[in-house]
Amino acid sequence: MMQFVSVVRFKFGFTSVRMRDWLVGVSIMVLTLFFIIRYGQSDHKFSTSHTVDDSSIEGESVHEPAKKPHFITLEDLDYLFSNKSFFGEEEDLKGLLVWSRMRPFLERPDALPETALGIEEATLAMKDLVFLINKEKGASSSAMVSTELGRNCPDFVTAFDEDLSGLRHVLLELPCGLIEDSSVTLVGIPDEHSSSFQIQLVGSELSGETRRPIILRYNVNFSRPSIVQNTWTEKLGWGNEVRCPDHGSVKNHLVDHLPLCNKQTGRITSEKSSNDDATMEFSLSNANFPFLKGSPFTATLWFGLEGFHMTINGRHETSFAYREKLEPWLVSAVKVSGGLKMLSVLATRLPIPDDHASLIIEEKLKAPSLSGTRIELLVGVFSTGNNFKRRMALRRSWMQYEAVRSGKVAVRFLIGLHTKEKVNLEMWRESKAYGDIQFMPFVDYYGLLSLKTVALCILGTKVIPAKYIMKTDDDAFVRIDELLSSLKEKPSSALLYGLISFDSSPDREQGSKWFIRKEEWPLDSYPPWAHGPGYIISHDIAKFVVKGHRQRDLRLFKLEDVAMGIWIQQFNETIKRVKYINDKRFHNSGCKSNYILVHYQTPRLILCLWEKLQKENQSICCE
Repeated sequence: MMQFVSVVRFKFGFTSVRMRDWLVGVSIMVLTLFFIIRYGQSDHKFSTSHTVDDSSIEGESVHEPAKKPHFITLEDLDYLFSNKSFFGEEEDLKGLLVWSRMRPFLERPDALPETALGIEEATLAMKDLVFLINKEKGASSSAMVSTELGRNCPDFVTAFDEDLSGLRHVLLELPCGLIEDSSVTLVGIPDEHSSSFQIQLVGSELSGETRRPIILRYNVNFSRPSIVQNTWTEKLGWGNEVRCPDHGSVKNHLVDHLPLCNKQTGRITSEKSSNDDATMEFSLSNANFPFLKGSPFTATLWFGLEGFHMTINGRHETSFAYREKLEPWLVSAVKVSGGLKMLSVLATRLPIPDDHASLIIEEKLKAPSLSGTRIELLVGVFSTGNNFKRRMALRRSWMQYEAVRSGKVAVRFLIGLHTKEKVNLEMWRESKAYGDIQFMPFVDYYGLLSLKTVALCILGTKVIPAKYIMKTDDDAFVRIDELLSSLKEKPSSALLYGLISFDSSPDREQGSKWFIRKEEWPLDSYPPWAHGPGYIISHDIAKFVVKGHRQRDLRLFKLEDVAMGIWIQQFNETIKRVKYINDKRFHNSGCKSNYILVHYQTPRLILCLWEKLQKENQSICCE
């Protein structure tokens, strides 16, 4: 009898559902044929040496969460801001021009909750980076060091059943994390005598915690056919679980436009986990349950813009929204345990940068020299450490506009440190090669994005003075020509320009990425704000933001685009009446023709959009 072969694939980036389903179908056919040939004569009864007692899994036991608050220490701050002791060369300090001005904004008593953790981890990361840089400088051959690092940031990693045989559990390390379009493929067969198995995305160890966090845990239970999802940290313990079917507590909730549960498997309810068996659970008949004991299985676990998604045998089954402080870039390993015979694990399309030590960098990709006078526009691109491919796509596309190459417009990436030392070293090399990166003195967390916004205002008023300052993301395509043409008709002061929300309310749903407590914002609505993928402010507003935070007249708020709206409202009330200019050509999600900005574009789509502009001179979207 034909057997189903299941592949668990962790895919990063929200791609076409039709294309994804076609690829999954092809994968199922190929893998099914392979494993029927290889294992078709087997009765699929495996020894207990291939299974794991679930109680041994790291972080599985439920206990009172440890209370370990993080405090900003003078020692950490002193180290982070003793720049001259880092490298000893002025060339090395060009990526720290904003960093050196950030201290007053970090040591304020009303700092954002993640600030202390971000600074503490940045101190550790910087010490490791300094060590590696000094090691590279002292090496007899930079090529030798590059070769060594190449082995630590590979394009793919894999293990097969011969390598996995006899292991108590399977742990596939991901040396430089995961990015959009990365995938991890896992093939296995559930043990006929076991009641469950687990798949976990394990994160890098958090500062002050001795056990690595679980970014996502799937528990497949055969006793009561269910799939369980949750997160775990040493400090907070288990998070809120999501269950299926729904008993009315959650309705019409979508993640990346996908339902939390396939309608054929019921709806979902959300409850606090009280033991390690709970986390997204749905009751099914054995006929509908996607896993079968003794049979190879195929599933696809990928993550989109808002959360993780599981597809089994070509059908979407469950979705799970990202949790705050457990960002996907923190994933450092895939762990599999329980009653599961592993056949293979393959991680592909991992983040790997260009070898700057051995390649001749194209001059047109380097940041051009600036005149020293006030420029027309500064574009600050928010990026994270291992998004190498996204940054290269921007350098090869809209950063090639003549206005950028001539120095009329400057583009700079604002990036926090990464928890992985190899990623930080590659970022440092990238910064020296292209001269367009400004590092932040903290590790990137979503809750610290507002600090990057303050840093961008510093950059646009103190370091690269500009008439207008724009904020955008590394997955956005910006038509610089159209933007400059539009700005000619806009006021040069008291300006907020973009896709503006004039009527929005705080998200009070606990567990949401945008959840805001009453203590954080007691009002029922926000002041006008422009959506984060792309907005422009005038120089005077940026100057007001810097001064206001230095004097602590402005409050910090974790949602960076809303925070800018809050600060601008205060400018509007105390300094000058603001011109709020809404332009629907700024597309917050996806692409529409005749755009100024489009968001959620993969590196391939970014390059495609640029090619269409060059060949057809029209802003046409790419499929």
